[in-house]
Amino acid sequence: MTVRELLREGVRVLNEACVPSPKLDSEFLLAEALKTPRLNLLLSQSDEVPSSAEESFRALLNRRAGREPLQYILGTESFFGLPFRVSPHVLIPRDDTESLCERALEVLKQNGAVLDLCTGSGALAVAIAHTRQDARVSACDLSPDALSVARSNAALNGVSVQFYEGDLFAAVGEKTFDLIVSNPPYIPDGDIASLQEEVRFEPRMALAGGGDGLDFYRRIAKEAPLHLNENGWLCLEIGDTQGRDVMALLAPHFDSVTLHHDLSGHPRVVRGRVKKA
Repeated sequence: MTVRELLREGVRVLNEACVPSPKLDSEFLLAEALKTPRLNLLLSQSDEVPSSAEESFRALLNRRAGREPLQYILGTESFFGLPFRVSPHVLIPRDDTESLCERALEVLKQNGAVLDLCTGSGALAVAIAHTRQDARVSACDLSPDALSVARSNAALNGVSVQFYEGDLFAAVGEKTFDLIVSNPPYIPDGDIASLQEEVRFEPRMALAGGGDGLDFYRRIAKEAPLHLNENGWLCLEIGDTQGRDVMALLAPHFDSVTLHHDLSGHPRVVRGRVKKA
């Protein structure tokens, strides 16, 4: 079969499975099967596809038709202009989280010490370390499998990040920082079952934030001041409807608490500076 014929088959199969962006996904999957850049497909529509690549494409196609995320199938995703390896052990980095990275970088002092809580793939820690090579970046996660992925991403992007395994601040002992960033689990437990099918492939521990989605924010708001240096900042990603609640949680311990929106105009980041002791 030709490239054109296989792409048509892919679009048909993914359409029947109600997969978003069936044409684009088919192109990525066929490019993966052929081990060629996706744009090359547009220049070779009439080329015959080797039978081995055809079989590989259909296997990948079946996985995507089962609503497995494209990023897990390909094993990669980009964040902040950098390549990242991803697997079902980590949350897939999203464009929305780039807003958190940007707001954090705005308040990061020269030679500042940074901690990324719930690092997952290491996207925030690696992006900050890559952008600000003067920074001393640490990251922690409860999952050893996630930390393995994060370490590989630090190596992939040529940055130095100190990784710790453990439950939030317990992972770093009494260490203190000038900036703490986190994209914690914030989906209410009862909402998990109604999420898009692709999201349900992602690790539940990276999604579920308790009955109201605020469990991790409560802990972070209470414990973060003990791990922030004078004038240190806390930057948190939030769900669309959580801005007011998270700001209220930070208010007793933080000044200059502000809400920031992502590029789509949705509330996405709450930022605050620790109050003086």
